[in-house]
Amino acid sequence: MLRRELDRHAGRELTVVDVGGGTGGFAVPLAQSGHRVTVVDASPDALAALTRRAADAGVAERVRAVQGDGDALAGLVEPASVDLILAHAVLEVVDQPADVVAAVAAALRPGGAVSVLVAGRAAAVLGRAINGHLRSASALVTDPDGRAGARDTLRRRYDAESAADLLRSAGLEVEETHGVRVLTDLLPAAVVEEDPQALLELELALSARPPFRDIASQLHLFARRP
Repeated sequence: MLRRELDRHAGRELTVVDVGGGTGGFAVPLAQSGHRVTVVDASPDALAALTRRAADAGVAERVRAVQGDGDALAGLVEPASVDLILAHAVLEVVDQPADVVAAVAAALRPGGAVSVLVAGRAAAVLGRAINGHLRSASALVTDPDGRAGARDTLRRRYDAESAADLLRSAGLEVEETHGVRVLTDLLPAAVVEEDPQALLELELALSARPPFRDIASQLHLFARRP
């Protein structure tokens, strides 16, 4: 989906914001493709690594590092100034996801797009149940936020509809929803390692097909500001 979005703007320099972009796994390749990328991340160490990585790749002038987190996005990015926003593994950890999504929508230019990746509740239930942690699995089912208790490292998990509703509540139009790691995290390591190409092909075949999509470890939603 990201490749298709970039292809739609072939020959044009895009303004991109990567929220929680860390060391630049997405930012540096985007900069190498000719786009200008701002990475917003709370970790100074990650941003230092990002700066070194961008310099090593020869794109330091196209990558900007800003210390902050998703909850502070509204104060870090100018309204209606961004063509593409990445918010991967962000909405499950911020204090107020609705405020973050509202800030994302406000930062996008009309027609701009956002790529959102969130943790899936169903996958967490299945994973714990398969490994014999039945009480933890039950807690994930009944907890309003999809948490497995006070020691859970995530503040919330989503299903496809709750994630889409969150984006729509900010006026964004959800165009596509896919599952990421539909089966991989449920399979024994020996099966994963035996034929990774076959597994990849199966993952791609299942990624957009409910109900398989809905048990993925992560859900990827691509939405647009009208």
